[in-house]
Amino acid sequence: MLVNKVEICGVNTSKLPVLTGSQMRQLFEAMHKGDPEARSRLIYGNLRLVLSVIQRFTNRGEYVDDLFQVGCIGLMKAIDNFDLSQNVKFSTYAVPMIIGEIRRYLRDNNPIRVSRSLRDVAYKALQVRDSLVNRLSREPSINEIASELKMPREEIVFALDAIQEPISLFEPIYHDGGDPIFVMDQISDEKNHDQNWLEDIAIRDALRRLSEREKLILTLRFYEGKTQMEVAEEIGISQAQVSRLEKAALNHMRKYL
Repeated sequence: MLVNKVEICGVNTSKLPVLTGSQMRQLFEAMHKGDPEARSRLIYGNLRLVLSVIQRFTNRGEYVDDLFQVGCIGLMKAIDNFDLSQNVKFSTYAVPMIIGEIRRYLRDNNPIRVSRSLRDVAYKALQVRDSLVNRLSREPSINEIASELKMPREEIVFALDAIQEPISLFEPIYHDGGDPIFVMDQISDEKNHDQNWLEDIAIRDALRRLSEREKLILTLRFYEGKTQMEVAEEIGISQAQVSRLEKAALNHMRKYL
């Protein structure tokens, strides 16, 4: 059951069938001989695969029904392009195609705007990537994609990076003994080093040694981001006086830093 919901897009997900390997092969063989019913059974029998994939995207604020429908498009593409002669499990082949279809959908609905030329390069690269996956039965390298498109590797990398959707810092990327590890756990924070903490203490101590007017000017200038003219209007003195007091206060603070 996905997010406590049994029915998605009119499909009762709790009653979806699971096909065995031999059943899958028989249906693929029948489909390749032109049996449309076999294709429908393959789609319906692999909807659980779509459900398992969309779970990783449910924290992005998208409707589950929409993700499920897009995932089904990826599933149908995988079914239509799967080669029985390759020694690869269907799920191994289909999952990347389902993920790719969902990512394309999320990119198209991304509020961050990317230029048309970059998007065109990126989509061509994704199409070539899908073609190479089908041909090589593995994930192609950027160099292989660039070679197929006859474009510089750097241009492909730049285009693909440009259309990547933002990832939440709270997205789980690994579960260790039941405790999730989030993206934010893997990112260092240079603002929290001991040296920066000590510098902050020193600055606060130096500020305390200034006059009230000097503290007010530095607070307005460097903590609130106001211009010297704005500070002058707020405290009722000239801009030149603000400039002199600011320089004097900074020189005074340097003695204690």
